[in-house]
Amino acid sequence: MAMPVRKIPRNHLQVTGRHATSKSEDSADFESLLEKEHLLLLDHDPLVQSYEVQPVLIPVPGVPRGYTPDLLVHYALDEDGCIPPSEIREVKKSEDFMRNAEKYAPKFEAAEQYAAERGWVFRKIDETEIRIPRLGNLKFLSQFRFNEPEPYEVEQLLSHLNELGRTTSDELIASIAQTDEARLELMPVLWHLVITKRIGVDLDVPFGRNVQLWSVESANE
Repeated sequence: MAMPVRKIPRNHLQVTGRHATSKSEDSADFESLLEKEHLLLLDHDPLVQSYEVQPVLIPVPGVPRGYTPDLLVHYALDEDGCIPPSEIREVKKSEDFMRNAEKYAPKFEAAEQYAAERGWVFRKIDETEIRIPRLGNLKFLSQFRFNEPEPYEVEQLLSHLNELGRTTSDELIASIAQTDEARLELMPVLWHLVITKRIGVDLDVPFGRNVQLWSVESANE
């Protein structure tokens, strides 16, 4: 996996920063909130094997500095046993793509050719593919990733879930906790098990007060 070809400078006019991920060789820098949100989706996409930020410098006729796309995404085996082609991606708001279409045209044309020569695909990604229910759910769940629960709490939740089968978050917690205080203590444990993929949920359905759950262990048997 290559190092980024361009460092992202600090910018006081827009959100920039560093995103910790296991799908990139190093921390992944971003230079907009939309890019940061896109990286979160990639981290939790089971078909994405890895990705590289600011991955390549593409020569563009008439553009001295060329073009550096935002991402190069690599895929894992899909359900058919095939590996989809890697994708060069540019992430911007749809308004930006439209407003600056003429300026971007030579860069994107060069990117399409560069990708095609390597058996890759070039894609433009905007907020309609990023700001979806899955993103809201992942933002909520991410706060619980590093809250390591007590082993007995984990065992208790998983054991009751196996007994109940498909159930809801309220029903699962109520099957264990008898007081409001006890329920509040168990909720972070539940969400930790969801974000670490030990309890199954449908991330594409907006979370409400009561979330449908199932046992990952039972589903894999």
